[in-house]
Amino acid sequence: MINQRRLRFAVFGSLAYALVGGASFPASAATIYPLTIKNCGSTLTVDKAPQRVVSIGQSTTETLLALGLADKIVGTAVWFGPVLKAYEADNAKIKRLADNDPSFEAVVAQQPDLVAAQYEWHIGPNGSVGKREQFSDLKIPAYVSPADCVEKDNTTGGDGVRKQLFTMQLVYQEIHELAAIFDISDRGDALIADLEKREAAAGATASGSNAKAVPIVFWFSSKDVKGDAFVAGKNGAPAFMMQALGARNVITTEDEWPLASWESIVAADPRVIVIARMDRRRFPADALDVKLKFLETDPVVSHLDAVRNKRFVVMDAMSMNPSMRTIDGLEALADGIKALGQPQ
Repeated sequence: MINQRRLRFAVFGSLAYALVGGASFPASAATIYPLTIKNCGSTLTVDKAPQRVVSIGQSTTETLLALGLADKIVGTAVWFGPVLKAYEADNAKIKRLADNDPSFEAVVAQQPDLVAAQYEWHIGPNGSVGKREQFSDLKIPAYVSPADCVEKDNTTGGDGVRKQLFTMQLVYQEIHELAAIFDISDRGDALIADLEKREAAAGATASGSNAKAVPIVFWFSSKDVKGDAFVAGKNGAPAFMMQALGARNVITTEDEWPLASWESIVAADPRVIVIARMDRRRFPADALDVKLKFLETDPVVSHLDAVRNKRFVVMDAMSMNPSMRTIDGLEALADGIKALGQPQ
C-alpha cells in the first residue's frame, strides 16, 4: 500500500524523486541505493548513506540536527543567529567554516560525500560557493532546499522571485528527501508529523486572532540604515504567516525580499511592523537596536501610526525564511498581534 504522505509528496510541486527502477518509497522503508533525486532542476545520485556532509545554511544545519545527524556534519556555514536551543551541544562540536559564505575550497577540504545548501545562490547556476558542476566533477552530490527553488526564479538577481505562495509542504519535502538520502525515513516521518501537529495548532490559534485584514510589513534589514529596506514580498514565508492570520501584506511584489523605499512604506501605512532579530552583521541595519532607533527618530517614519504606538513584533530572522522555524514565526506573529490589541 502506498503511504498517503508519500503520495502527497509525489503529487506536490516538483518533488519528482525516483529510486532505481522508478519505485516509490514505502512508509519508513530502508532506502535502496543508488538513490536518485530530482532537485531544483538537476539530478543527484547517492550511492550510499553519506558519512560526511557539509551544510551551507542555518536552516539546513538545523534540519540535519533535528534528524539526529550531528555526527555526520563535518562543516557548516551561513548563520543568522544562535542555533535552536535543543541542538546547542551538538552544534558546538561542528566546525564553522564561515559565518557567511564559505569558499568552494573550504567546503571541499572537508572531504564531504554530500553538500546540502539552504539557498540556490550558494549552490546553483551562479553559486557564490560553487556550481553543481564543480561538485559533480569531484563526485560530490549537491542538494538544495526545495523551498528555495520550487516555483521560484533565482536568476533575476537579489533573493529571487517566488511565483507561488510558500507553504510548509516544501519544508516537509526537504525533510523527507534528506531522511531518504541518509536512510532514516522513520526519523523523517516523526519530525514531519511533529511539525504538522504544531502547524495545525498554530493555525487554530491564528484563526482566533485579531489580525484580520491588518496591514503588516516585515523588515529584514537594510544596506544603509536610512536607505531602502529589505522587506518581505507577497509569496515568501512571512506571506504564509500573514495568510494564516488573515492579515494583509502591504508589499505586493513577487520578489522574495524586495528593496522598498521608506516613503512607499509610509504611504502604505502598515499598522504592525515585524522586525528581524539576528546576530549576523553583514549590513548596518542587521542589528535590532539600530532598526528601532531609526524607526523612532527618522523625521518621516517616526510619524507612522505603527511607530508612534510601538506596534512592533520582533521575530527571529530565521523564522522569516522558509524553514522549520517558520512555524515559530507564525506563533510569534499571532502572539505578538494579540498582545498589541486590535491594531486598526
